[in-house]
Amino acid sequence: MTLELEGDANDYLGKGLSGGKIIVYPPKNSTFVAEDNIIIGNVALYGATAGEIFVRGMAGERFGVRNSGVNAVVEAVGDHGCEYMTGGRVVILGKTGRNFAAGMSGGVAYVLDEAGDFATRCNMELVGLEKPDEEDFATLKSAVEEHAINTKSTRAAKILAEWNLFAPKFVKVMPQDYKRVLQSLKKVQSQGLSGEDAIMAAFEENVKGGH
Repeated sequence: MTLELEGDANDYLGKGLSGGKIIVYPPKNSTFVAEDNIIIGNVALYGATAGEIFVRGMAGERFGVRNSGVNAVVEAVGDHGCEYMTGGRVVILGKTGRNFAAGMSGGVAYVLDEAGDFATRCNMELVGLEKPDEEDFATLKSAVEEHAINTKSTRAAKILAEWNLFAPKFVKVMPQDYKRVLQSLKKVQSQGLSGEDAIMAAFEENVKGGH
């Protein structure tokens, strides 16, 4: 199922989303700069577990709070983005408010940090900031391409047209405990385990390691 909205939305868009796709973009005759204006309200994707969302414009506060599985692309967010997030992937093609990633224990976020000051607005208690690797950049580019196709975003089009300029400005927000679990999972998978067996072995390895 796909929900496509030409216009704006109030708070709690995508609350409990458990599949499908949501696409939001401004009216075609609007003249404002999308990424500088709020188009969806606060607490979008609260407790969402699966699906996709593409938002051409800015989200209000607490975007992605308790998101546990949705893949999202948005052009800017207010305060407390990705709060208590436990899974999924969030790509932000612009500015964030303060206290980003507070209580974020899982999933991953990519933030386009053009001004180079994102670290001052990120809550570093549970997460670390990294430079994306080649696999990350492939994921990122694909997400931006999908965003451009779904929303006709001029912001996304510019980023793709000047990818070599914009790509190095992305910052990867990675929860530290989640990173250790993923590393353990890759290790046991390389030893021939798969599926639930691999997940259990990775978990046991982290428990033994004191994490």
